[in-house]
Amino acid sequence: MINQERLAELVVWGFTVIRDVLDATSVKAMRNFVEEQAFRMGVEHRHRGTARHLANLVTLDPMFLSVIDHEAVLPYIEKTMGRDLILGSLSARIVRPGEGSQTLHSDVPLAMHRYGHDSPLMMNTVWALSDLTPENGGTRLVPGSHQSHLSEPPTNLTLPYEMQPTLSAGSVVIFHGQTWHGGGENRTDQLRTAMFGHYRHSHWMRFQCDPHDGFREEWLQGMTLRQKELLRMTAGVDHRHGADFYER
Repeated sequence: MINQERLAELVVWGFTVIRDVLDATSVKAMRNFVEEQAFRMGVEHRHRGTARHLANLVTLDPMFLSVIDHEAVLPYIEKTMGRDLILGSLSARIVRPGEGSQTLHSDVPLAMHRYGHDSPLMMNTVWALSDLTPENGGTRLVPGSHQSHLSEPPTNLTLPYEMQPTLSAGSVVIFHGQTWHGGGENRTDQLRTAMFGHYRHSHWMRFQCDPHDGFREEWLQGMTLRQKELLRMTAGVDHRHGADFYER
């Protein structure tokens, strides 16, 4: 069931928090997998800040499918954007001790921003696989910045109302793709681990990470219809939409 206060927060502030979505067993399994595989097969990520990055989680283990249509999260995405969506990507980012803050930014190119109460082209989710705190670099957000008509803060702009929610592992932040955000500095001696699942619609309905690449056909049997729709797999793994073929 949708909470109207959270929905209002998405409209006004550009983000909301849903606490304790995943149980401790699921969090532990996902975090262990992500941290092991990120340092085995992930890459160094240097976009606006350094971190270890593991992409396209839905192709690596079927346990990650449960988050993409989670009943506590997806309804807010659908209420804001409509049901004609795809999962752009589900990836993980690990910020190591001593790594600094990302610069604040929007995830939507300026030319594709939408203003007022129009449905955004993209929305993002941050799934905490470890506790996210100001000390270990939890996600920073600027309330209302999705209405700014800017893809990032102007140079030297003072931001007195930046927020950095403290989240227990298993909690989720949902935010408008135009909301300024960025990871913080990890000042602890522990890894800070989170997943990022984003959704797209309208003329931006193409995958950031194509789930067809490497997806195992035997996983289809255990999927929900909504998962198949979000990954464009209702007709099977090899059936692709025209928008899925674009130059990477």
